[in-house]
Amino acid sequence: MTDAHETAADSSLRTTGGAPPDDGKTSATEAPIPLLEPREGIPPVIADETALARVIAAFAAGTGPVAVDAERASGYRYGQRAYLVQLRREGAGTALIDPVACPDLSALGEALSGVEWVLHAATQDLPCLREIGMVPTRLFDTELAGRLAGFPRVGLGAMVEGVLGYVLEKGHSAVDWSTRPLPEPWLRYAALDVELLVDLRDALEKELDRQGKLDWARQEFDAIASAPPPEPRKDPWRRTSGMHKVRRRRQLAVVRELWQTRDRIAQRRDVSPGKVLGDAAIVEAALALPANVHALAALNGYGHRMGKRQLEQWQAAVDRAKGLSEAQLPQPGQPVAGPPPPRSWADKDPAAAARLSAARAGVSALAEELNMPQENLITPDTVRRVCWEPPAVVDAESVAAALAGHGARQWQVEQVTPVLVEALAAKEA
Repeated sequence: MTDAHETAADSSLRTTGGAPPDDGKTSATEAPIPLLEPREGIPPVIADETALARVIAAFAAGTGPVAVDAERASGYRYGQRAYLVQLRREGAGTALIDPVACPDLSALGEALSGVEWVLHAATQDLPCLREIGMVPTRLFDTELAGRLAGFPRVGLGAMVEGVLGYVLEKGHSAVDWSTRPLPEPWLRYAALDVELLVDLRDALEKELDRQGKLDWARQEFDAIASAPPPEPRKDPWRRTSGMHKVRRRRQLAVVRELWQTRDRIAQRRDVSPGKVLGDAAIVEAALALPANVHALAALNGYGHRMGKRQLEQWQAAVDRAKGLSEAQLPQPGQPVAGPPPPRSWADKDPAAAARLSAARAGVSALAEELNMPQENLITPDTVRRVCWEPPAVVDAESVAAALAGHGARQWQVEQVTPVLVEALAAKEA
């Protein structure tokens, strides 16, 4: 039994959170308890400034950490904006806020400045929260905590069930949250998502402390909270699914033109790009280079349901790509910063390939010993970069500096440095 499994079996860590059983405890041998209703019922959706002001005052006066979650309309709407924000704090209860009706929540964010925010998979929600003025200064990520503690399943439902002994209903996670009004079952689901988040945080903090990993987790949480917004992706059209089939520069130009046309339409209509034209259809047209609308209509993804006007706009994009000069065509592949793909190392630099093999084996063994995923111990990209261009003199100080230079946290530097020193030194000998 792993440390994480012992935690799940420890009834002292399985807090009651909702309606408790008669004895106030949950035995590890008992079936998990379905969590069907929020403690105070489903709160009304906050959709005007007066109600929002009351919520801000209540949450500012609350105590302890604040549970925060956001619902997006991925797959339905353009972009990743929030369509519902859920919060829960001791002394304030649960609040459901409509960020469409109340698009500026910066006053709420300011009221919670300095308060620890508890999120599950924080990096997924922080971008859309930032858009509406909510930026935490401190946070606790229950998913990341679960990874560091060695839990094999770190979804919110699995964590709540394994640690707290309650079953969350997850049937509405992929619905269209831009729907208005939001149905009551969806609001119940949304409120329950923050119902036990602070309870889960408290249990995971105890477990991380028991394993000697609490400071590691805090370093990770601080890094997330202080990270700047990500840079916009360069050439996002290159991430079209199926791009590996597209080889010729003219075909790449067709992908680019179709992708950019689709993106403009999707943004204007506020719908998911995939609902405008699928990636498979873009690749299909790029490979075929259709000569006219009739040829385009014969391809998969451009069938009888597509009207003449739509076909003409896609064919126009194809024709624009076909009309570009050689100098205007995109280059195959993307300029890659850093080392080449590892599969080519054996030919390009056999010594580097040997270093990487030894380093990977050492990191894997250490991750298993520490009971956490390798990518949370140290990112694979960091290992590759250090192995491709190791320090001129391999010792603990130089390797630690290289790791820190690539963004590794102090705890990662301390844990991984001895492993990499051994791997790099052995292969240099």
